[in-house]
Amino acid sequence: MDTVRQVEARCERPGPVERVWYAAYGTNTHSERLRCYLAGGRPPGASVTYPGCRDGSPPLRSVAVELPGTVYFATESPVWNGGRAFYDPDAPGRVWARAHLLTVGQFSDIAAQEMYAPPGRDLDLTGVLRDGRDRLGPGRYETLVHPGRLDGFPVLTFTAPWRMADVPLVPPSAPYLGHLAAGLREADAWPENALAGYLSGLPGVTAS
Repeated sequence: MDTVRQVEARCERPGPVERVWYAAYGTNTHSERLRCYLAGGRPPGASVTYPGCRDGSPPLRSVAVELPGTVYFATESPVWNGGRAFYDPDAPGRVWARAHLLTVGQFSDIAAQEMYAPPGRDLDLTGVLRDGRDRLGPGRYETLVHPGRLDGFPVLTFTAPWRMADVPLVPPSAPYLGHLAAGLREADAWPENALAGYLSGLPGVTAS
């Protein structure tokens, strides 16, 4: 069983970066689903075919990681017909995730596809690396979060600008939750019984 990594403190004086850890806490924990964002394609259970990144190479590495905060499900995804996973770094709890070591361009192109935008432009990471959070726009996944570092590279993810308490919870579809479960299982870092308990305890995972 692999080791679960813990993020290190953010760098006080961040410089230019070429690679980042993309901390996936939703369906992109699953390598099959992530591959559709990287190389293009339609993941099982989805209704959209993704164009892929400018660089479709697989991650240099993928590791299991835990982040402070919680994952919850809210809003309605037209791709999955159910709630989407979001990350609230200020809520109590621990998030089980997979960190994928990517180029800045790959991370930027994945973020663009999450917002149904065409890939092709590198994000300006100056603000998030300096402040730990940067709202690039009002969209569901246009707020960047920088929880810390791993092995000298910044850990980044994206989420909504709101907090968990600000929106109604919406349960995810079975295929959506299945990709999340498969990705965490694929990481081979958490016992199966603990994984089931983690998923069943996520806010919004079942209808209230």
